[in-house]
Amino acid sequence: MPTVLRLLNWRFHFYSDEGMEPPHIHVDTGEGECKYWLAPIRLARSRNISPVELRRIEAAVFEHQDLFKEKWHEFFHH
Repeated sequence: MPTVLRLLNWRFHFYSDEGMEPPHIHVDTGEGECKYWLAPIRLARSRNISPVELRRIEAAVFEHQDLFKEKWHEFFHH
């Protein structure tokens, strides 16, 4: 599971067997995890993350969306 970015206590990553799904990013906070679709950006699911932290994570996803899409396409060869 390739890590794309570490920011604060968040680890943004992919699972290597998810290449058939649309581009997305997983975020592990240490306390929970969430998944955001990248085109368009929207929350797919979350577990054990407060709404306040989800909004902060979503802002980071918007800020780094080009990097995440680039790394997705590099990793999954699309």
